[in-house]
Amino acid sequence: MVLITEDLIRRRAEHNNCEIFSLEEISLHQQEIERIEYIDRWCRELKILYLQNNIISKIENVNKLKKLEYLNLALNNIERIENLEGCESLQKLDFTVNFIGELSSVESLKQNIHLRELFLVGNPCTEFEGYREFVVATLPQLKWLDGKEIERSDRIKAMQDLRQVQLQIREQEQAYLKKRDKEKQEAKKKLENQNQKKEKSEAKESKPGFDGRWYTDISNTILDCEENKECVHGTQGTEKHNGSAEDEVDKKFWEEPTLFTPESRLETHRHLEEKRKANDAKRETEKQKPPRKLITAEGRVLNVNEPKLDFSLSDDEDNNQIVLDLAVYRHLDTSQLDVDVQTTYIRVIVKGKTFQLVLPTEVKPDSSTAKRSQITGHLVVTMPKAVEFVGPRSTLPRPVKSAPDTAPTDNTRMTKQMERLEVDPSKHSRINLENIVKKEKPVAQGPLKLHRPAMFESSCNTGDFDDDSDVPPLI
Repeated sequence: MVLITEDLIRRRAEHNNCEIFSLEEISLHQQEIERIEYIDRWCRELKILYLQNNIISKIENVNKLKKLEYLNLALNNIERIENLEGCESLQKLDFTVNFIGELSSVESLKQNIHLRELFLVGNPCTEFEGYREFVVATLPQLKWLDGKEIERSDRIKAMQDLRQVQLQIREQEQAYLKKRDKEKQEAKKKLENQNQKKEKSEAKESKPGFDGRWYTDISNTILDCEENKECVHGTQGTEKHNGSAEDEVDKKFWEEPTLFTPESRLETHRHLEEKRKANDAKRETEKQKPPRKLITAEGRVLNVNEPKLDFSLSDDEDNNQIVLDLAVYRHLDTSQLDVDVQTTYIRVIVKGKTFQLVLPTEVKPDSSTAKRSQITGHLVVTMPKAVEFVGPRSTLPRPVKSAPDTAPTDNTRMTKQMERLEVDPSKHSRINLENIVKKEKPVAQGPLKLHRPAMFESSCNTGDFDDDSDVPPLI
């Protein structure tokens, strides 16, 4: 049973900023409402009220709506017009396709002096002989009845034959009410039979044991394959069998002839509601997937990407850390993210979905940081490595200045040649200038002595020269 709640009214009052006290129009159609309540307390300013296509059986709790101008109660289970005397501003009433058979209840609308339009199409009372004449004569303020304008001649004729028409309407009403009583009794018996069958079927499924407790009767739940040739092994066959049984029950329900009564309409509504709930439960069971394994029984961590996000994992050797760039949705709120860094893996929960990645080396969870990009929305997680690595610094090459466009000199050629390293000194193309000037021999300390010049000594050593000791040396 669906009730009219404050939350329902506020959701339907979005056009009024969800304010109830000043609400002038509200639509509560197709909400499976069975009873009108609370509207006269919360929405005193209402002018238009839509309640069509529900299962309302009685008009109530609208008597205090003094400003109500239009009330739509089409496609409901109403059998009598009542409790509308307090709606002083009422101008239009719609009771299309209801079960109003007590036509004399129209007389309760005499006090609604502003009523101009009335719709009773599809009700049992419209089949009464003299129906239109009776309504036109009873409600002189009406201008339109069932979408047809009331002429002055129609009103005069209805007033002339009013007494005779009233007698006919009373007789037809009594016959209809007797018929309705029988239909109610039959519907009550049918409901009791259905409840008894349901109780018996539930009793068959379980039996009391020796200790007074109820136990499931397995013999009723297992099919005998020898008797039933269509017995199918496995869950798939069972599902098909259950589905076919449900289809047969549904087909039997719709093919069974029934009278168009409030009880049959309510029964149809209940059947549709049960079927809808069964389908919803079936969908939920189908949607439920077994929990995904993140770590195997052997303790091996698995790589999982349920949200199907792009990512990049880079190793920053200069800073001795690992950086994860996860392409999280740009407009996703950060509260929907949960980051868990472990020594060997990282796990990120993105809106209930798991992203898990095994790291190439151990990291320090306590020193790790997670940041969110304000532009792209990406999640950047920085994880320092647990083992520190000291390596050579990468030296950047120095920029070489470009030489001016001049002819190369001998000095530049010589420097270019000196850049080469040769092992064999004979291969040097450069002139050795170290031995151009001979170093003088140091003079020994002591008495002065005369030394011959080197050129004389060298000349005396020739083969044609004879040294004579008697000849003094030339100075």
